[in-house]
Amino acid sequence: MNQPLPHILVVDDHAEIRDLLKRFLEQHGFKVTCARDGKEMKKLLDSGHFTLLVLDLMLPGEDGLTLCRDLRAKSSLPVVMLTAMGEEMDRIIGLEMGADDYLAKPFNPRELLARIKAVLRRANLMPEVQDDLPGKLYFDHWQLDMSRRELIDEQGVSISLSTAEFDLLKVFLERPKRVLSRDQLLDLARGREAQAFDRAIDTLVSRLRRKLELDPKKPELIKTVWGGGYMFSAEVRHDN
Repeated sequence: MNQPLPHILVVDDHAEIRDLLKRFLEQHGFKVTCARDGKEMKKLLDSGHFTLLVLDLMLPGEDGLTLCRDLRAKSSLPVVMLTAMGEEMDRIIGLEMGADDYLAKPFNPRELLARIKAVLRRANLMPEVQDDLPGKLYFDHWQLDMSRRELIDEQGVSISLSTAEFDLLKVFLERPKRVLSRDQLLDLARGREAQAFDRAIDTLVSRLRRKLELDPKKPELIKTVWGGGYMFSAEVRHDN
């Protein structure tokens, strides 16, 4: 039985860009639905299942940053953000809001395709790796379900993680009580796509702290090692 095509939701207020991306991505094996603004995006998300969201930052009404932040509060749907503003601060803010990757306009559709594929690879466990991973990792008052890619608190409540957050937390849990530099964390969490996130580790750590720590300003789990990087300080238990 054939697997369903990955379904991409493209949100951009420029009809030419929507049409271009729809044709291009469909030619490369994706199902594509388009929306012109946040209002249409929300209706489509409520009525259908999507694999990934391509979201323009500059939209009429609610902007892409607000939409991404609100989406991330309730969903781990991967997000690739598009923007005409290529400044580093805009990228960091986009990642802060929960985007998984960032691409500045104008862009080559092939680069967007490569980034979409990279995010989807990171969002899914490869079959040959899955058997080697523990079913769950336990630390402090938390558990990370590796197969479901879910973070669960002691009350059994699932906490939404973006793909980037999951990847970084997984790196920490696999290497507890070790000082890891920012470069090491980038390489381990992002692999060949690390250059797209050259200064994003601090942002991702801050996001994880807000979800994990009792007091994110005085972190006990993810500690900053001045001049070195970060260290995950808790004991980690495996459940196979």
